[in-house]
Amino acid sequence: MKKEKKDTGKSVASIEETMRLLDEKMAESSSEKKTEKVEVKKVVKSAKSKYKKVRSHRYVNLKKYTERKELVIGEAVKQAKALASAKFDETLEIHIKLIIKKGDNPFRETIVMLGGLVKKPRVAILTAEKIEEIKKGKIDFDTAIARPEMMGKIAEVARILGPKGLMPNPKLGTITENLEEVKQKLENSIKEIKADSRGIIHASIGKVSWDDKKIIGNAEAILGKINRVKIEKVIVSSTMGVGIRVKI
Repeated sequence: MKKEKKDTGKSVASIEETMRLLDEKMAESSSEKKTEKVEVKKVVKSAKSKYKKVRSHRYVNLKKYTERKELVIGEAVKQAKALASAKFDETLEIHIKLIIKKGDNPFRETIVMLGGLVKKPRVAILTAEKIEEIKKGKIDFDTAIARPEMMGKIAEVARILGPKGLMPNPKLGTITENLEEVKQKLENSIKEIKADSRGIIHASIGKVSWDDKKIIGNAEAILGKINRVKIEKVIVSSTMGVGIRVKI
């Protein structure tokens, strides 16, 4: 019995020693991994500092003429037009960075663009036949409108239209009895404006060839729908031009 107790003590001691050695090796391994991560981060940081974003000579030259101070929307539009130097009729765009807080609903509104739309959207009236086409995967429109009594039938394709942001919505005026009237407005003057997942709105407000009043009117129509307190930054630019900061 004494011999057995002695052997048991040795085996326990042996196990404890083995566990201690394993703990030491794991600690050493963890330390080595941390050192490797630090070294990798240093290499990446060094590489990023060497390879900065390269701008074209045209862009750099244009940037020299932009004023660093913020301009009112009218002056910003005029300067963006003046700096548009591409060989085609560039589109003027407004980019609005919103201050997003936890629990805020994403910005999404239909806005009357009094200056007109840059691109005519494809508007579809959702009928029973159109719903069958959607079920087969045919989606050839940018906006959908429907009568209130059709919403039960449209629910059958909600999983298809919902993720694409194409479901008719009473808040957006796309559920209506006046289908043809709303369709005409959506094709010519009403634009749906929404922020992306980062809280940034990108919208076309005109062409360089357009009259200043039309472009400024469209920009003001969009800004007028947004609470100024929630606006962090506004930039106006042409397709190939530099960004002009707008004073809020």
